[in-house]
Amino acid sequence: QSFINGTQNLIFGANSAPLKEGRIASVQSISGTGALRIGFEFIKAHFPRTMYISNPTWLNHPTMVERAGLKSVEYVYYNPQTKAVDIKGMISSLEKAEPGSVVLLHACAHNPTGVDPTQEDWKQICEVMKKNSLFPFFDSAYQGFASGDLDKDAWAIRYFIDQGFQMFVAQSFAKNMGLYGERIGAFHIVCASKDTKEKVLSQIKPIVRQNYSNPPLHGARIADRILNNPANFEAWKKELKDVANRIIEMRTVLRKRLESLKTPGTNRNNLGTWSHITSQIGMFSYTGLNEKQCDILVKKYHVYLLRSGRISMAGINSKNVGYLAESIKACIEEAK
Repeated sequence: QSFINGTQNLIFGANSAPLKEGRIASVQSISGTGALRIGFEFIKAHFPRTMYISNPTWLNHPTMVERAGLKSVEYVYYNPQTKAVDIKGMISSLEKAEPGSVVLLHACAHNPTGVDPTQEDWKQICEVMKKNSLFPFFDSAYQGFASGDLDKDAWAIRYFIDQGFQMFVAQSFAKNMGLYGERIGAFHIVCASKDTKEKVLSQIKPIVRQNYSNPPLHGARIADRILNNPANFEAWKKELKDVANRIIEMRTVLRKRLESLKTPGTNRNNLGTWSHITSQIGMFSYTGLNEKQCDILVKKYHVYLLRSGRISMAGINSKNVGYLAESIKACIEEAK
């Protein structure tokens, strides 16, 4: 229970009204993926709704929704020309969404694009979802790992809470605590009342029991000692900020290297500028490279990334960033 208390405080904030009122139903999960699966099965069993998923999204999302027996629809999210959130397109999609549907939202460090809505964008998203009676399902895989600030990375979730939303939240400690192999996470449902919370919790537990019976203990005890010990928590926050800042620094260095090499931009409206590398956030970057350019980068230069152009920023360091920039320039020129 102390682990659950710590996870709730971290994601919702110690002063959260639902937390103080005891109306959040929470269980430990097998990391974020397990939390998502619990949520999808709960939705299927108790109020089957259409799931709206961003285009693009994490590859596991649509497959998991389908396996849970739910219908999924994509909503507009990313503009490949501007390499930014298409907020007008997203709002338009949500305005047309079937009322009562569930919208899967990335709390921060959108995977795979690395592009997040601004706080003003989130306010617009919140407004249209409230107007259209849409139910938020936040996937929080990178809290603190994106910006280095735990509270900043939870801002969208807490804002929606303040606006009176009930919601689902999938929470992972794989990245921000380095517990990838331990599979530690939590699943939360913010309810309207404490009585509803107890009823909801009674229906979540059988889903867990029928899937994997019990979650891992060792990693949860590690997370517990971090979340509920003030000295450990402060040390973790500092290290987490160092990790996030290193990735942010590598983004800056990579952009400078690309621009100093006069590397051609990846679309006609963005020739010669690589500002999207630093405006994105988190572990991944949508470089803007096309499939042909990616193939050359992999096969000739042995720089490995997906054909969508998504690359892991965590793999870039001071020793290989120069080679990476030179290789990107070469693959663009060779693919012409």
